[in-house]
Amino acid sequence: MPNIKQQEKRVRQAARQRQENLRWRSTAKTLMRRLSQAVAEGDAKETAARHRELVQWLDRAAANGALHRNAVARRKSQAAKLVAGASEK
Repeated sequence: MPNIKQQEKRVRQAARQRQENLRWRSTAKTLMRRLSQAVAEGDAKETAARHRELVQWLDRAAANGALHRNAVARRKSQAAKLVAGASEK
């Protein structure tokens, strides 16, 4: 346990930031799973909507600092490959 007032504050802030970052990561995973389901169903309109939603969320997460920009770029690339593979079929 922290003995100094500033350390106590940093513990509170870190806990709050951890929860916020968890929300960004969890939602990104959920959106990716929804995109995968839309691709599996073969609905082009739904796939496009889910992809757009995922990309917007990832961009906001990177701007917010919750996810690293390289991690966001990797996930966006994976999503684009998934969508491109669905359109080829």
